[in-house]
Amino acid sequence: MNNAATLTDNYPTRVDQSEIHDRHDPVVWPGRSGPWSDTAVDDFAANGFRSVEGVLGADDIRDVRAEIDAVTTRLGDDERVIRETSDGSVRSVFAVHELSEKIAAIIARDEVSGVARQLLGDDVYVHQSRVNLKPGFAGGPFYWHSDFETWHAEDGMPSPRAVSVSLALTPNTPFNGSLMIMPGSHRKFVSCVGRTPGEYHLESLKSYRPPFGTPEESDIASMADEYGIEQITGGAGSALYFDCNCLHASAGNISPYPRSNLFVVFNAVSNALQEPFAADARRPEYLATR
Repeated sequence: MNNAATLTDNYPTRVDQSEIHDRHDPVVWPGRSGPWSDTAVDDFAANGFRSVEGVLGADDIRDVRAEIDAVTTRLGDDERVIRETSDGSVRSVFAVHELSEKIAAIIARDEVSGVARQLLGDDVYVHQSRVNLKPGFAGGPFYWHSDFETWHAEDGMPSPRAVSVSLALTPNTPFNGSLMIMPGSHRKFVSCVGRTPGEYHLESLKSYRPPFGTPEESDIASMADEYGIEQITGGAGSALYFDCNCLHASAGNISPYPRSNLFVVFNAVSNALQEPFAADARRPEYLATR
């Protein structure tokens, strides 16, 4: 089910031999004003990400954490709840904006969705939302990847006209598995080897290093040599805004302190999903809203 007959694929991936391509599309799209200054927008365009402290208040954090506890209890063994293979603790809960009115209201704020509209130059919708939980002593890692590579190959997202916002529900420290990102890596597209089989999405969500959609080690090393690696830390309530094509990863959490984040992806309305470019079937709506 690919779009070759109707839509040019500017970002070929899940191929026999990996390659690193230049990005074909802007990082910041013209046409929208918003809450950020020109300097802040330029900083995002250059690095592919920007951190801001104090986006959520203490009451917001308390409300989100309570909502996630309630949603997780209500869902039980629902496939939207992903658990750690190590001890069965909750790793991620997906589609949280559809499961909680309070979380949906936070996501709709100008300092969250408004920034996305400003950067993407378009109206936006939620492509995916989730809470990532890394409990102390047991939180697993997330291997190096570009989110856009997955969304392009498996969801049919035509171009990297999407932005992610990660809202910290706990402090993100150097010790509890905080995000690592390669500044500037958003300007390259790293293709991955191997076509994803149908119905693989559940296994990939449980694996820290899925066999599909992860770059070759040689490509990761090459990109790290060129762009370096920065670790993103911040207080509870801070926000990390990052381009969907940034290479990023996080280590496991063996500290006693949890690391939890509310994560939401905004896609431009004009960048609506097509059929998957390199997968046998669409992923479920809770992973890729259509």
